[in-house]
Amino acid sequence: MITLVSWNIAKRHQPWRDLVSMGDVDVVLLQEAGRVAPDVADQVLLGPEAHYDSHRWNSHWYEGRFPRLLDRWPMVVRLSDRVELEWFKQVSPISFVAGDELAVSGIGTIAAARVVPNDERTEPFIAISMYARWMSPHPSTRTKWRVGHSDGSAHRILSDLSAFIGDADPASHRIIAAGDLNMVYGGIPIEPQSLAVRDQTVFERFQALGLELLGPQFPHGRKAEPTPAGLPPDTRNVPTYHTTSQSPETAQSQLDYAFASRGFHESVRVRALNSVEEWGASDHCRILIEVD
Repeated sequence: MITLVSWNIAKRHQPWRDLVSMGDVDVVLLQEAGRVAPDVADQVLLGPEAHYDSHRWNSHWYEGRFPRLLDRWPMVVRLSDRVELEWFKQVSPISFVAGDELAVSGIGTIAAARVVPNDERTEPFIAISMYARWMSPHPSTRTKWRVGHSDGSAHRILSDLSAFIGDADPASHRIIAAGDLNMVYGGIPIEPQSLAVRDQTVFERFQALGLELLGPQFPHGRKAEPTPAGLPPDTRNVPTYHTTSQSPETAQSQLDYAFASRGFHESVRVRALNSVEEWGASDHCRILIEVD
C-alpha cells in the first residue's frame, strides 16, 4: 500500500514536522507551501524547484508591480524510500512538451510527479497537487465580490492535468489529483453573489475527464453539526478548513478534495483527518489517501 497526504499548510513550518512524525507517509501533495522547516529538511525530498516554482518559466511582466510573483506553491514531496518520484518541470502553456515537462497555465496552481512504487506490485501513477487560487475580477466589473473567484483557477488546473489523459477510456490512465479547490461541493445558491453554480461546473468537468470524486465524504471524516448554511440537509461534506474566527472543532467548510481515474479509483481510499485531535497545525486538515 502507498500512502499519500494532501494538505494546505498555509506556508507554516510546523506542518512539515507533523508530516515527518506520521512515519508511514510516502508522498505529500502540498498546497501553499513555503520553505521547509530547517530541522526536518534532511527528512524530505522536495525535488527540483522547476516542478513547482513558476518563476522558473514565467516572464518578468510582474517586475515593478509585485516584489515577487508568488511565495507559496503546490508541491509533490517524497517522504519515504518506498517510492521513487519522477517530477514534471513546469513550462509555459505550449502545445508540445518533453517527457519530463508539464505545460502550466495558472501561476502557483499545480505540481505533478509520477509515483513509482518500489514494491513491484503497485503500478506507477501520476500524482497531482492542486491549489485553486482566488482570482480577482477585472476592475471594470466594479464587483462586490471581496475575494474573487476560484473556479477560474480550477478550470486552468483541469486543462493542465488533461495533458495526462490521452484516451477517452479512463482505464487508460492512472491519476490521483488532490488539493484545495477553494469551493464547496454540492452547494446551494443562497444569495445573489453565490458562485455555487459556477463551482458545480468544476466537479462536472472532473467527471467528464473520467476522474471520480473520492471525497472525503462522510463517514470518512467528521461532519459539521448543524448542517452549514448553503448545503442540503443530506450533504455528506466534511469540514476541512476553518476560518481565523473558528477552530477545528467549529470548522464548517469542505474546500479540499481528492479525485482518481475511473477504474483506478476502486483501489484508492480517502479520509479526512478532521477530528479535533488529529487536525494538525494548519487551518486546513490533512487528507489521507491510500492506494492498494
